[in-house]
Amino acid sequence: MAKYFALALILFGATACGDTWGQRAVTGGGIGAGSGALIGALTPIGLLPGALVGGAVGAGLGAATAPRY
Repeated sequence: MAKYFALALILFGATACGDTWGQRAVTGGGIGAGSGALIGALTPIGLLPGALVGGAVGAGLGAATAPRY
């Protein structure tokens, strides 16, 4: 059950809200940091490293998926 919960958190961490590149990067980073911290707390990685990795991945994915107008 915990594996499915962690997978859901990773998928939510890969999503972002906002219309501009900057908004999506910031919200993606926040969502990624939160989910990364939770996953890090459940694994041997640790809370802070999980948050750092999750935040970086979330910000990158959020910025990369900004809509092109």
